[in-house]
Amino acid sequence: MLNLLAKLLKLLNAETAPWQISAGFVIGMMVGLTPLWSLNTLLLLLLLFALRINLSAFILSLTLFSGIGYLFDPLMESFGAWLLANPTLIDLWTTLYQGDAWRIVHYNNTLTLGSSLLALLLSLPMLLIGNLLIRNYRNHILAWVRKSKLTTFLKATRFYGLYSKLSGSGSL
Repeated sequence: MLNLLAKLLKLLNAETAPWQISAGFVIGMMVGLTPLWSLNTLLLLLLLFALRINLSAFILSLTLFSGIGYLFDPLMESFGAWLLANPTLIDLWTTLYQGDAWRIVHYNNTLTLGSSLLALLLSLPMLLIGNLLIRNYRNHILAWVRKSKLTTFLKATRFYGLYSKLSGSGSL
């Protein structure tokens, strides 16, 4: 537990741009919410490695959202079933399924459609909120933490030794 907290603090205090960390969290969220063996996952991993996105944020988010996705699978499956059975969209699904590309992405599967659409809808707000939170943390909370008496106390603990070893810098 302390190791994970130290890694999170190292990530937030790193010189990495906030958008790189936020994008890592968002792509991890999208991969974690959608079924693992899909074309969506492959495209997201390709995007992850093609752009300069923080891999640690991706792994942390993937771990978190895989569990959340597992818990909400029935809800996302119901959402996908509602979309596929919606009478106003049946012609759209029929037309799309006639093309080979749409058959490959498996959007006729209720879970794939529901989870992919939910992940896509959550991605922009999560990117903006994550970016804002990281900037506020670095500008306000980190400056306050460095000056507090709690920091001097923590520097004498085992946790700080672990954090310094992981970060390599030795400064909180």
